Amino acid sequence: MVQTVLVYSMAEVIGDGLIKLPFIAGLRAAFPGARISWCAAKGETVYTGPLKAVVAGSIDEVILEGANGAAALDSLPWSRPFGGRRFDLVIDTQENRRRSGVAKRGCAGRFVSAARQARRQDWPVAVTDRLARLLDLATDGQGGPRPLTLTHPDALKAAELLLPAGPTYVGLAPGAGGQDKRWPLANYLELARRVLAKGWTPVFLFGPDEADDAAIAAREVPQALQPERNRTDGLPVKGPLLVIALAGRMAAGVANDAGPGHMLAAGGAPLLSLQQDRRKAVKFRPAAQRLEMLVAEDYGSDMGALPVEAAWGALEQLVSGAS
Repeated sequence: MVQTVLVYSMAEVIGDGLIKLPFIAGLRAAFPGARISWCAAKGETVYTGPLKAVVAGSIDEVILEGANGAAALDSLPWSRPFGGRRFDLVIDTQENRRRSGVAKRGCAGRFVSAARQARRQDWPVAVTDRLARLLDLATDGQGGPRPLTLTHPDALKAAELLLPAGPTYVGLAPGAGGQDKRWPLANYLELARRVLAKGWTPVFLFGPDEADDAAIAAREVPQALQPERNRTDGLPVKGPLLVIALAGRMAAGVANDAGPGHMLAAGGAPLLSLQQDRRKAVKFRPAAQRLEMLVAEDYGSDMGALPVEAAWGALEQLVSGAS
């Protein structure tokens, strides 16, 4: 019987952490009574930061310190990885063989290793598929990724107050970390107008550094909602937790290759993902339950080449399927 589980990774920034949420939900469903520990060997993970409340109840402990494979000396025979602790099941999600050897020393039962699987010809390209493979091996084919079920009461209440039941909400997230990943704001504004003409309600999601774009959207499409701004609900919920909760009330969302797209996917919104190049689109595709992707490479040299008509057609299909 599996009573203790260790998931071994190197670190998670926001995109990585969001992509892994269905894997975490599936792991908890497969081992509901086990204590699940997560080792971020580089000593940093969003599961102790912006996604801590999201994984509460699914991850019981995060291990950040001590000998854990990040340093070369951790491989020495007298090193005591994980403080000498041993786990019934260890799932190694990274692909470095030396570090995998360190992770294996913490195993008292079954060891599942991406470092071993990555040498196989049928190792998947997509991160989501790789995690699904590891979960399948760890559960003898009985487990698999599952949609995240958000249980945070304040987040759910805030989402209900900000997006009350009734309208068909469509999320629009124009931001991205790099300008080259951004579909032009003017195109998002055009989508918002078409959403309104259809009788649906556009919901813009802007980050804290996108105040100028938020002001343009408010001026150009005043009927659109911006629930993260000018809030009156009074609840102490913000950031990824709030976006994930809001996504659960949306019929669909549109986003660039950036964190907000993964948040919409994590919350369960059918997602239209606008990607710059196909290689990254495949490897880091969002873990959405229903996903449409458009890739700029298929139309031209940059994100501006993606036509509004193609995006609108894919969005209509997603919303119609969700309603």
